Amino acid sequence: MTEQAILEGIISIEAALRAGSRPIHRILIRRDEQHKRDRDMGRLARMAERAAIPVAWVSTDDIDQQAQGKSHGGVIALVGDRRFVPLGDLIAGNDRPLVVMLDGVEDPFNFGQAVRAFYAAGANGLVVRPRNWMSAAGVVARSSAGASEWMPTAVAETTQDAANFFRAHGLKVAVADKERAVSIYAAELTGALFVVIGGEKRGITRSFADAADLRLSIPYGRHFDESLGTTAASAVIAFEIMRQRGRSPL
Repeated sequence: MTEQAILEGIISIEAALRAGSRPIHRILIRRDEQHKRDRDMGRLARMAERAAIPVAWVSTDDIDQQAQGKSHGGVIALVGDRRFVPLGDLIAGNDRPLVVMLDGVEDPFNFGQAVRAFYAAGANGLVVRPRNWMSAAGVVARSSAGASEWMPTAVAETTQDAANFFRAHGLKVAVADKERAVSIYAAELTGALFVVIGGEKRGITRSFADAADLRLSIPYGRHFDESLGTTAASAVIAFEIMRQRGRSPL
């Protein structure tokens, strides 16, 4: 058996466990008195045992040697590849789904933060390319606060392939853009949407943006020539869609 990734921290691991988003091979918890008395650690250990996932109480050195960062809080999980669903599953049974694709985002932390925003705002699913930041599962899961494990996720070879699929199923394709774009506060965002957010360096190709059904801009409070970063733009767009749809906070 080969572990493809390591999840770090109780939030990420519990999200993967509850969501069933990937196989979890083994969970390692730091062996000390504080952790043995910790209710959250005890709950995680019981959940794992009910799912027949081995749990080992190990030394700090054992965890530090395998963890990528220092924010693991004394618990890591050795896990397998992310489970993906077909594109159609992201819109099944929903008459106005919101699906997002983050294309060309080069930093896994920014990717995770953007997923976090769209998940919190109620997005129904995420589309990624075959080569994507899901390979950096630990960073993505931590920065998304587990949202990357909860969010139903599908794979498309290209952004255009995904756009063709969703447009054929009645979704409008929307992109964040500056040229010939309409303010997100003036655009109609209550219908079925496939939203594509480009990375800060590569962005979305001009031909794809020109062919989109909606080109969206974020108005600023003063003159400023630079674009918002991916995470900020994602949060602004995601929550404006939520506001227009009139979803009540839970």
